[in-house]
Amino acid sequence: MTYFTLSLTLLFVLIPLILAHVLKLNIEKDIIIATSRSIVQLLLVGYLLQFIFDQNDPLFMILMVGLIIFAATHNARKKGVNIKGITWKLILTYTTIEILTQSILIGLNITPATPQYVIPISGMVVGNAMVLSILFLNRLTDEVEDKQSQIELILSLGGSPKQAIHRQLITSIKASTVPTIETQKTMGLVQLPGMMSGQIIAGADPIQAVQFQLLILFILLTTAIITSVMLGYLSYPALFTEKMQLNDNLK
Repeated sequence: MTYFTLSLTLLFVLIPLILAHVLKLNIEKDIIIATSRSIVQLLLVGYLLQFIFDQNDPLFMILMVGLIIFAATHNARKKGVNIKGITWKLILTYTTIEILTQSILIGLNITPATPQYVIPISGMVVGNAMVLSILFLNRLTDEVEDKQSQIELILSLGGSPKQAIHRQLITSIKASTVPTIETQKTMGLVQLPGMMSGQIIAGADPIQAVQFQLLILFILLTTAIITSVMLGYLSYPALFTEKMQLNDNLK
């Protein structure tokens, strides 16, 4: 694909812009900003990855993974500003998932320890963890606000913070993992995953593309569960004061 043919694909941006304007949806600015950012960011990342791949230096690979974790943390922390220490909790969650997945992949010789494999897989893993953590934090905040009286009642009767928030915590964990599980149920029937489609378009053997896609699906399932569980149990103590009361900023 040339830059000229790429420019023609902007027609797919023009169509929603026209519809948004005609229907007065007031999202034209957001569409333009999103499109502009995606173009700039992806082109910069493309040139950066080309440089890293050419150097084939583990240091650049580690720095790139660190940048991915930093960017994901910066974006997700906005949804948990009322939770004390949410930044380091997100970093710890993402780092743990990254180390776990790469240890299994590299340790069992499933994928080689090269930038061409580590960086794209890390991007998918941490990116999925970021989305899951945002879903979890949104749901947990809503659950605490909606069930505030129940939580305070359990606390007033002598229950611990863990007992008081247990139901809301489990509900939030389950709700944040549902999209990942439901997507896997219809994979191949309703949709062809992006990674698999990209490999097929690039000329890869469809069976090999399916094998790599299954690898990613299994990793993302682990990512979904670990992200929600780990972030949940790291975060819930910060919702309470030392006197075992709900923090005022959550009421």
